[in-house]
Amino acid sequence: MSVGDNEKNVRENRERLACRAGLSDPSGWQFLDQVHGGEVIEVDRPNKKMAVRSGDAAVTATAGQVLAVLTADCAPVVIVGDSAFAVVHAGWKGLLAGVVANSVNALRSRGVNIRQAVLGPCIHPINYEFGLDDLKLLAKTLGNEVIGATSSGAPALDLPSAVRSALVAARVESFSDVGICTASSADHFSFRRDGVTGRQALVAVME
Repeated sequence: MSVGDNEKNVRENRERLACRAGLSDPSGWQFLDQVHGGEVIEVDRPNKKMAVRSGDAAVTATAGQVLAVLTADCAPVVIVGDSAFAVVHAGWKGLLAGVVANSVNALRSRGVNIRQAVLGPCIHPINYEFGLDDLKLLAKTLGNEVIGATSSGAPALDLPSAVRSALVAARVESFSDVGICTASSADHFSFRRDGVTGRQALVAVME
């Protein structure tokens, strides 16, 4: 709703998704005012109209409660536990702020055993030229595996590797990646490719 999209179209798209996926009314989904930080919100008292809350990750143990994050190059991650789950919006600033570790800790503080993490479509290094100073800072925090190169050989951030490194550091052993680059895929929104653009959603629910 905050990137210039037609509000009516967005609501209709969410309603179509809910209908096709057999999910609850989207007005009860927990969306976030994403600020590229490390804050995790806890969603334990769902209601019919869920207010947008500020943060870059959300955790719930409530069956049927839908959590969602919106992305257009940043990494959408779902962390699945035996009795709760988290959704995470992981951009490079959020990774530096510890959003992945904070999400894992929020689950473990509830006594949750984490089973796996899944990374959705995000930008890949071939399309993600990155400033050297910030790249070095990320490498110092997450390891040299975050350093990649674009198709022209320019320094780039390997965002999938950065997410994986953050998960490994948080002792999450099972990790999968859908392997889609948003900037290379005509089926996905990409801010780096298009500038002003829409958002795709990672939507998750626990039965």
